[in-house]
Amino acid sequence: MAIGSKNLTPADLDGMDNDRLAEELDKAKAELFNLRFSAATGQLEDHGRLKAVRRDIARIYTIVRERELGIRTAPSTEK
Repeated sequence: MAIGSKNLTPADLDGMDNDRLAEELDKAKAELFNLRFSAATGQLEDHGRLKAVRRDIARIYTIVRERELGIRTAPSTEK
């Protein structure tokens, strides 16, 4: 299994619109900040979570960039 959050697989991220991706990116960055702060103060117990959150952020940036380049398309809002 890949390292990262279970709800942030590339298939799940591909189904999100750009606004939702921006929200997930903000949440992941905030979590990374809190994890770094905990690590600096010696209170972090799960060091693997740092790596997982960094990879989640990288996945989100990849999806956004691929949409900018036209490699992926954003999901349509019409149903």
